[in-house]
Order: sequence, then structure tokens, then C-alpha cells
Amino acid sequence: MTSDLEAVTADAVRGDVAALGELYGELAPRVCGYLTVRGADDPEGLTNEVFLKVFPLLPTLTGGWEGLRTLVFSVAHARLVDDQRRRGRGTTTPYLVDSDSRSQESAENEAIARLGQQELLSVMELLPDDQRSVVVLRVLGDLSIRQTAVAMGRPESAVARLQSRGLATLRRLLTNDADPTVSVLGASDRR
Repeated sequence: MTSDLEAVTADAVRGDVAALGELYGELAPRVCGYLTVRGADDPEGLTNEVFLKVFPLLPTLTGGWEGLRTLVFSVAHARLVDDQRRRGRGTTTPYLVDSDSRSQESAENEAIARLGQQELLSVMELLPDDQRSVVVLRVLGDLSIRQTAVAMGRPESAVARLQSRGLATLRRLLTNDADPTVSVLGASDRR
């Protein structure tokens, strides 16, 4: 599959429109899932912004499929940070379910269904922000430690530590019947 994606990436770099569509179909659900889990205000809109930024950069892409995934999630992470800053300034528009006229299932709902049970999402929210980012980029984005470090602008050693702590906390929370907030508070205090 990776060799196929390498070929599709090479075709997209040369401007093949069908290849661009195939790459979008492969990566957009993962990007939207990452943005959804990370609490983006409009994950579908941000996903589109990511690809509007990435596709014009393809002629300068290096690293093939792996380089593309790293670039896509680097841009997604930057867009997420921008979204969080914008919301911090108080310029949000509430989502009203009753006014949503879409006839198909939303990408957010599809992404959440792929992620698993609501319990996992709730527990993920208890992780410190950086740990949650690393775990989601590694799992949903299927990025390596190096690619995650590039996407987040952090050293690889820091990403590895964040992943280790995040996974240990998740493991403890998912296997412990105790109050999950106590476990997370104890884990984050040891930073």
C-alpha cells in the first residue's frame, strides 16, 4: 500500500488531479479526526484549509508519502493552534444541531466512530494538552516520532517522553476503576 501511495504522491507532485483527490481521500479523514479529538471549532473547515495550504506546496515536496504526511499534519497542527487562539479571543459561533441541513453523516461523527467508544474520547480529554496532541498525531496521523516532532515543533526526545507519559496515563485510566481525574492529576504533577 505504501508503494502505491508513493506513486500517487509522485503523480500529485506532477499535478495529476486524480492523484490529489486520492491523497485527500486518504489523509482528510485522519486530519479531521485529529482536529475533532483536539477540539477544533470546525474540524471539516480546518481540514479543507489544511489541504488548501498543502496542495500548492506539492511541487516543492520532498520525502514522498512520508514527507507529505509530515507536511499535512504540521499544517493541521498549526491551523489547530490558530483556531484555539482565535477562540481564546472570544470570536466563536455556536454549533446548532437543529440548523444543520446536511443529509449525510458529518465527517466529525465518522471520525469519532472510527476512534472508538465515547469513553476513550472522554479519557483523552483528561490528558495534558501536549500528551494528547502526541498520542493523537501518532495514532490517528500514523506519524513517526520524528514526524510528530516536526509537526509539533518539539525535539524527538520530548515527543517520545510525552507519548510514553500519555500512553501510561491512558492505560492507567482505562484499566483503573478509581476516579480518572485523580489519576491524571497525579500523572501530570510528575512532569
